[in-house]
Amino acid sequence: MSKKLVAYFSASGVTEAVAKNLAQAAEADLYKIQPAIPYTAADLDWMNKKSRSSLEMNDPSSRPEIMKEDLDAGSYDVIFLGFPVWWYVAPTIINTFLESCDFAGKTVIPFATSGSSGVENCEKKLRQQYPSINWKPGKLLNGAPTKEALAAWVNTLE
Repeated sequence: MSKKLVAYFSASGVTEAVAKNLAQAAEADLYKIQPAIPYTAADLDWMNKKSRSSLEMNDPSSRPEIMKEDLDAGSYDVIFLGFPVWWYVAPTIINTFLESCDFAGKTVIPFATSGSSGVENCEKKLRQQYPSINWKPGKLLNGAPTKEALAAWVNTLE
């Protein structure tokens, strides 16, 4: 049996709710990717070109600092990676996380929440940026899917 992890970043709590249910459905450990400096509502104002999130997303080299937690990434075989979709891609804090752990050869399955975007462009970009990871097709998990629905999805991956 493979050891699984659900690692997620959530700015508003939406992705966090899905991640918690997914961790239960997948019988996986749960890990919250936390920014060293939490995002405020003003930071998340995507309509403001000078907001923190806008500045980060307009700079491909941006790597927001994350809180360092003890995570033995090497002990996991499968990592579900969750995030809200920002500007049609994963937030740059996801890059910080991926670059802080050695996921080479690991199976990583992205999942996302979004008001209007799909997960396909996120997957494409992540595959290009981190080719040493064994990426599996991800899923957009909007609308608070039930644990049963999440378990059914997880079962299709095994």
